[in-house]
Amino acid sequence: MNWINLTEEQQLEQIKQESNIQPVLIFKHSTRCSISFMAKNRLDKEQNPENTLCYYLDLIQYHSLSNKIAEIFHVYHESPQILLIKNGECVYDESHNGIRMDDILEQLNLSKN
Repeated sequence: MNWINLTEEQQLEQIKQESNIQPVLIFKHSTRCSISFMAKNRLDKEQNPENTLCYYLDLIQYHSLSNKIAEIFHVYHESPQILLIKNGECVYDESHNGIRMDDILEQLNLSKN
């Protein structure tokens, strides 16, 4: 995966705008959690999904940004967590051991319709 680091609140508005053109994934990662480490390792072994922007958030370093994501996209904060943003809204989120590229790709295909 080629991640775009998510470090500033202004990027959230950019993500909403970008998601009107192409899907956007946000991966919220806790650098202190072994489950999060395993989920990130699984994703890092994969290629970026086609025509999809992929953002990475270190939620230990940017905890307030993680809370803002939960607020803006109306999701419950979890860690690790993957969110699929389409047309400015979260259309899919998964956490912990449920984070799998096959499921993400399935959701991306569903969101095209």
